[in-house]
Amino acid sequence: MRGINVGRWILGGLVAGVVIWLIEGAASMLYMGVAEAALAEHGFAMDLTAGFIAATVLVSVITGLVLIFVYAAMRPRFGAGARTAVVAAVTLWSGGYLMTLIGYGMIGLYPSGLLVIWGAIGLAEMIMASLVGGMIYREVPAT
Repeated sequence: MRGINVGRWILGGLVAGVVIWLIEGAASMLYMGVAEAALAEHGFAMDLTAGFIAATVLVSVITGLVLIFVYAAMRPRFGAGARTAVVAAVTLWSGGYLMTLIGYGMIGLYPSGLLVIWGAIGLAEMIMASLVGGMIYREVPAT
């Protein structure tokens, strides 16, 4: 068994991270007012500073790297292609996004309708990012 192609993993992960960041940024225009109002009810505020934006980029890139790592790890068992990319995306979404959204719901930080929107957008962005990153990833060439 060959190892993960690190160069293609990083490239695919970076591109997947950019896809996540772009979709998340565009989608946030749909719900930003509701999210800010919910935070204000609890005495919190969201300041869109340069540091905040840098953190969103960093989180998106890390998520993309983990997503394509999961895809690369699944490829030998599930095969290359869209099906495996979707399985990787749903796996990571279930362990990350879904658990976070359930936690937000349990503590009542955000309205449940907003959590459902976030969940749907998050699943869609993870699938799209995994499909794009998965197209870039290739196994280590046989020697």
